Amino acid sequence: MPGAEMSGFFEGFSETTADLGDGRQFRLRSGGSGPPLVMLHGMPQTHCMWHRIAPALASRFTVICPDITGYGLSYKPAASEDHEAYSKRRMARDIVDLVAHLGIGRFALVGHDRGARVSHRLALDHPERISRLALLDIIPTIEHFERTDMRFAMGYYHWFFLAQPAPLPEDLINRDAGYWLLSQTARHKTAKAVFDEAAMADYRRAMADPATVTAICEDYRAAAAIDLDHDRESRARRERITAPLQVLWGSRGLVGALYDPLEIWRGYASGQVEGQAIESGHFLAEEAPEATLAALQEFLADG
Repeated sequence: MPGAEMSGFFEGFSETTADLGDGRQFRLRSGGSGPPLVMLHGMPQTHCMWHRIAPALASRFTVICPDITGYGLSYKPAASEDHEAYSKRRMARDIVDLVAHLGIGRFALVGHDRGARVSHRLALDHPERISRLALLDIIPTIEHFERTDMRFAMGYYHWFFLAQPAPLPEDLINRDAGYWLLSQTARHKTAKAVFDEAAMADYRRAMADPATVTAICEDYRAAAAIDLDHDRESRARRERITAPLQVLWGSRGLVGALYDPLEIWRGYASGQVEGQAIESGHFLAEEAPEATLAALQEFLADG
């Protein structure tokens, strides 16, 4: 089977809830020993997307895999007109506060999809916290919107659907949230067999909560509004990623088909930028765990 298990489901990891004391609670799994490594998942998933590679990384790192703000079983701020609670700036601050709560200062960071967008903003706003940064299957949000054409609009239609004013997307998704979840995992032409049933069960459980659906929509509304404001401000101030940066993307996905990811990211970083295509679709860590793990291990080992 493609993406066969490399170990048991989060073997050696413990699942906990970190309570930051101000209403912010985060579910996370952690395991291993060594320098801290934080891994942020994408949409429509939870931290469980890392189950095939996190145990191997735990042989050299203390690996922390949280559900990001609004997703999985983590806290879900209320929706607002400006969507500020789901801005990548606020979501990044949540991760910084979570990691500090765990007694960690500086850490390596790996993000996929929405988690990679949070990671990008975190690296800009809190550069002193990041030792190395790996971003999986994205280019900067502002680049997507400013380069929008028919191919992007058709391939990323959900960006525009989810960003519509409430409650239209929420109401439509909640009519059959399970079907919508399957549509999002299947639209990248990914064989459903690559998704472990335990992981899919976790995704389904999260998606069955209407508050998760609202959070996802708010995440995308923020991307089309307040996040762009923050991105423009960062560009005007010439802010760049200062940590060594690795960029990975799926060779069968849209990012590599529409863009030259390395060329684009070199315009957003002041230091080392490396990366490669992985023989995969969008869900690298679940579709091609061996190749994704090998690339990450080589990059992170240099830190």
